[in-house]
Amino acid sequence: QVQLVESGGGLVQAGGSLRLSCAASGRIFDINTMGWYRQCPGKQRELVATITSDGSTNYTESVKGRFTVSGDNGQKAVYLQMNSLKPEDTAVYFCNIRGRELFRRITDYWGQGTQVTVSS
Repeated sequence: QVQLVESGGGLVQAGGSLRLSCAASGRIFDINTMGWYRQCPGKQRELVATITSDGSTNYTESVKGRFTVSGDNGQKAVYLQMNSLKPEDTAVYFCNIRGRELFRRITDYWGQGTQVTVSS
């Protein structure tokens, strides 16, 4: 069974940096995309950044130039470097890997979430 484990969240002052990491246990094949989403209380989960298997990246407008997503398909790991953090970046961050287990269809796998809090 596949599980995603995140680390790297925490409390930081505005302007600071954090690096989130996510690693998957279990065997995942045909990884399509990996990435990060975030959710604030009372709001829907939103895309932050994704990276495809060929290295193409996509960012939500508010983090462009500040966040960098990277991934390692072989290690089944995805990272998010967050610089120049702002209070509005405060949220629970979830990692995502889209792939499949043996003999199963493509599925979205999710981490348990890690809290990022940016103080002003």
